[in-house]
Amino acid sequence: MYLYSSLLQRETDSNPVRVGLIGAGKFGSMFLAQVPTTPGLVVTTIADLDPAQAMLRCREVGWDDARVAGTEFVDDAEVMIRGDKVDVVVEATGHPAAGIKHALLCAEHGKHVVMVNVEADVLAGPYLAQQARQAGVVYSMAYGDQPALTMEMVDWARSCGFEVVAAGKGTKYLPGYHASTPDTVWSHYGLSAEEAAAAGMRSQMFNSFLDGTKSGIEMAAIANAAGLQAPANGLAFPPCSADDLAQVLRPQSVGGQLEFSGQVEVVSSLERNGDPVDRDLRWGVYCVFEAPNDYSAACFRQYGMNTDDSGRYSAMYKPFHLIGLELNISILSAALRGQPTGAPLCFNADVAAVAKRDLAVGETLDGEGGYTVWGKIMPAQASIAAQALPIGLASDVKLTAPIKQGQVVTQKDIVANTDTQAWQVRHAMLRDFG
Repeated sequence: MYLYSSLLQRETDSNPVRVGLIGAGKFGSMFLAQVPTTPGLVVTTIADLDPAQAMLRCREVGWDDARVAGTEFVDDAEVMIRGDKVDVVVEATGHPAAGIKHALLCAEHGKHVVMVNVEADVLAGPYLAQQARQAGVVYSMAYGDQPALTMEMVDWARSCGFEVVAAGKGTKYLPGYHASTPDTVWSHYGLSAEEAAAAGMRSQMFNSFLDGTKSGIEMAAIANAAGLQAPANGLAFPPCSADDLAQVLRPQSVGGQLEFSGQVEVVSSLERNGDPVDRDLRWGVYCVFEAPNDYSAACFRQYGMNTDDSGRYSAMYKPFHLIGLELNISILSAALRGQPTGAPLCFNADVAAVAKRDLAVGETLDGEGGYTVWGKIMPAQASIAAQALPIGLASDVKLTAPIKQGQVVTQKDIVANTDTQAWQVRHAMLRDFG
């Protein structure tokens, strides 16, 4: 049955899917904007550090007084998860430690969880998904965010009998962006700090998009959900148009730019000289696949597929993602079908903290999108062997050794907070999946 038909039936039966939201930021607000026009779904509780601000966000996205009055606004997500008013929890804090805590609580208390929090997913997702499965609930990537949209394409390709050659997304990238800080980020977006503040845009969050960290995190999430590999030397960010995906994103052995077939990669909307790429995929996602035989390759040509020059490689892409506006798909897939829109099944890829500049002994790392480190994707086994510090654990820890710009920070270089839940769950994940 179609999701919408099921929703209408839930509406008719006065048995709506009950959702609890943790974090009423941009992603959460975009989801909230869709709630009034979605039959059979209700947000019963919103947990935010500032409940009054969360209530204001609801009014800003179009909620009427009755809907606001019928919703509980709290500052303690744990109370919401332990309660009996929600079926599905949306974790949209973006904080790795908080995401781990909330996902485990959802498993303990029988709640499905949709993890907008990709940071937590990359730090310990395979373990969190395992705990959810054992508890009989769904742990899901968030549809609307690029990893889940990519997973949909990967699933389509494999279900059709094609080999997935590459999968990922587009972004705006130049090598110099890796050194970007919250002080320099807005110039790259064509905004002043004042304009960004007026729009409610957080500099550290947007800097994580620019400096390559978010790309690494999202590609690691895809690799761990799809069983794809991380490139050995990190993401290459080749400039590439939507029309050239199949030509560029094929293995080097057949004339492309991939290290090997079956990996994640991000394409840039900028040439290395800063010129824009024509028909870029900056906001979108893609999957490159290979025909399994000559007959299938001939069908590509007969049915108008855009292929590489051999005719054997083709690509599917979506030129946009609407983040929270599309989140209902994950919520409803979990509640009505008992299925995730992507979930980590293995530990193929990790994201390590890399120095943005020369760092001195005694400096405190400030995590994703900050002044000190950015996140680089690595093959999981290489990360384990190097004892690389995951970007999700690179906040509020002091260096015990100097780190050169571009060098991976290791766990031997810091004073680790090993008694925290995040550290302990990370090591449980390595025990079970490393």
